[in-house]
Amino acid sequence: MPPRAGRNDWAALATLLPYLWTYKWRVGVALLCLIAAKMANVGVPLVLKELIDGVTIPAGSVQAMLVLPVGILLAYGALRLATTAFTELREYLFARVTQRAVRTIALKVFRHLHALSLRFHLNRQTGGMTRDIERGTRGISSLVSYTLFSILPTLVEIVLVLVYLALHYDIWFTLITGGALLCYIVFTVVVTEWRTHFRRTMNDLESKASTRAIDSLINYETVKYFGNEEVEARRYDEGLQRYERAAVKSQTSLSLLNTGQSAIIAVAVTLILWRATQGVIDGSMSLGDLVLVNAFMIQLYIPLNFLGVIYREIKQSMADMERLFSLLEENREIADAPDAVPLQIRGAEVHFSHVDFAYEANRKILLDVDFTIAAGTTTAVVGHSGAGKSTLSRLLFRFYDVSAGAVLIDGQDIRHVTQHSLRQAIGIVPQDTVLFNDTIEYNIAYGRPGAQRADVVAAAKSAYIHDFIESLPDGYDTMVGERGLKLSGGEKQRVAIARTLLKHPAILIFDEATSALDTHAEQAIQSQLKEIARDRTTLVIAHRLSTIADAAQILVMDQGRIVERGTHAALLNANGLYAQMWQRQQMQRHVVQEEEPGSGELFAALADSPDSALR
Repeated sequence: MPPRAGRNDWAALATLLPYLWTYKWRVGVALLCLIAAKMANVGVPLVLKELIDGVTIPAGSVQAMLVLPVGILLAYGALRLATTAFTELREYLFARVTQRAVRTIALKVFRHLHALSLRFHLNRQTGGMTRDIERGTRGISSLVSYTLFSILPTLVEIVLVLVYLALHYDIWFTLITGGALLCYIVFTVVVTEWRTHFRRTMNDLESKASTRAIDSLINYETVKYFGNEEVEARRYDEGLQRYERAAVKSQTSLSLLNTGQSAIIAVAVTLILWRATQGVIDGSMSLGDLVLVNAFMIQLYIPLNFLGVIYREIKQSMADMERLFSLLEENREIADAPDAVPLQIRGAEVHFSHVDFAYEANRKILLDVDFTIAAGTTTAVVGHSGAGKSTLSRLLFRFYDVSAGAVLIDGQDIRHVTQHSLRQAIGIVPQDTVLFNDTIEYNIAYGRPGAQRADVVAAAKSAYIHDFIESLPDGYDTMVGERGLKLSGGEKQRVAIARTLLKHPAILIFDEATSALDTHAEQAIQSQLKEIARDRTTLVIAHRLSTIADAAQILVMDQGRIVERGTHAALLNANGLYAQMWQRQQMQRHVVQEEEPGSGELFAALADSPDSALR
């Protein structure tokens, strides 16, 4: 995901500053420690100069016994220690500021991602986005470290040295030092800016390669089913090859940068030492002055040696932060209204009032859908794939807002209530159950975080999965694997049923809740689901018509419209689309069972699918 147009480094920095300024007193003290450390560091060559000048005494002098300047030696050691002490104190004070800023921003981004619409998450690339978050949070720490602990201290030291040289020595020392520093910085910035796009390209290609690798590994079974390991490896290698070419260009440009920097430093140091040596020869400078100037140059140019790397890393950190902060700028699309209030459940009547909806403007999904699910009753929705059945559940959860009309619960437009209270009132057992890579107990308890083990066990028993769990070596502590892949489809669906039972919602949605179960388990679960739904408002989305025959109301959808409605008996008597679907399913089930005894369950399930080739 590229950074938003119009964002720049200063914008990213301005976004970061408020998070750092929360601990402004720590920032202030840390900056004082920084200045103190640099003053001590500049003081070291000054004391060294006095030490050398103090011991430069002709041999045999009467002062020879007093040449050891103990005070200056102690001052030298104290300044060395002070430099380190103030530096470490600055690091200590700023550690909490940096880490708290990283934590706060990462948490804010995480919460914002969960607040974004389903549309965003259907379009996102998980691998690339996780890399952006990882690099962005790391970039914050790097930016603070490099600017406050490398760039700013160096600038402070440069100012102190230039001021001292200007006050105590020939103007040429200041001009040479200042000119070399200016050339060095300009050269570094220009070349680094030029080569920044190589690094950006590397990041983009790395994200794409990571996305491709993660997507392939997530779909491990599909890759194996079709024997496409080499195909996936080639696709991954294509990304790695492009990354390799960008990396080579980046390294080549880095070598150019390092060579140019070394040339500038070498010329400057040579000129400075030449002027200092001339001064010693003509008597205008002492040997201590020569050592002082040389020490200043060494202290300045050692950190400047890394300026290119530091500047590049700062630029990269800002680019990474741009990506991170661009996630915070993603439009939530579905947000609570400013005056939103908690949903008040008074019976849980659900009403779709003349609802129109389209995922894309040119592709209508629902057209004038109007129906009511009376409180405590069950309404089933049937129809071919693409008729808009599952869209009803997404609109009820308010993953999307309707294009026209309204969805109401007990007369309350769900756009005017808080999303949290709305979703707390609804439970769903989806057709495609995805579990967390954690224990079975965790996944069931996810329906009501903090639930006691006894409540989890009770829900598992109600979903007819307790005996299976107990048969496992680790019982409820069994890890289910990524997305629950260690469990079968039926076992995952029963975990989902148990999870929803534990939530104890006022409104239930069953989206083919027993599609992955065998006939015996389905019959047992169906009776249990009917018992659970007895006093709850229930929406059942089904393909297998036999599972919804006793629903209080059945809606038949076709191409986004409700074309028939009524009870099972009434719809059969009407001899319309529902009756045709029922007759077809019954006939196919009987034919399959007669021709292939023992395989009827499989073929009946296939026949019940609206996309079945048996049709």
